[in-house]
Amino acid sequence: MHPRRLLLLGIGNILYGDEGIGVHFINYISDKYNIENPAYKFDIVDGGTLAHGLIPMLATYDELIVVDTINSQDGEIGDVYFFNFDNTPPDVDWQGSAHEVEMLQTLIMMDMVGDRPNTFVLGVIPTVIEPMFMGLTPQIKNAVATMEQQLLRHLTHLGFTLTIKKSITINDVIQDAQKR
Repeated sequence: MHPRRLLLLGIGNILYGDEGIGVHFINYISDKYNIENPAYKFDIVDGGTLAHGLIPMLATYDELIVVDTINSQDGEIGDVYFFNFDNTPPDVDWQGSAHEVEMLQTLIMMDMVGDRPNTFVLGVIPTVIEPMFMGLTPQIKNAVATMEQQLLRHLTHLGFTLTIKKSITINDVIQDAQKR
């Protein structure tokens, strides 16, 4: 029996401030934790803004956790959401940046042909995107702890063991983001 395949996918553009949270967050998790479960093959990937270009890779996974910015009619900047894509809260929409809309389209297209893995979204509401700002606003930096708790709770529920391999902060990851 083959292990299930789970992908933690960070989406975003690190050159546009809070838009890069998905990429910064998955790098933070990758650098901070050893994540193990013999029943799973677990991968962490920086998907950047590739969206449709990710379809062949995404289709090989059984489960997917997408980390990205989202919008919510009822939320505020820095609010964190974690939900099954099949049960997207009614107040959540994807009308932000082009990469958000493209990722939504990617998941819908995969669903239409039956290739979409069981998908969860770990999203945070960003500030207004400012051009060419490398880093995160204070509201989004503050949201990282909640995002981390949500992800760890989900992975622990799936039977993963998580051990800290390095004590770091999101700031440690951001400062060398352009080198990755």
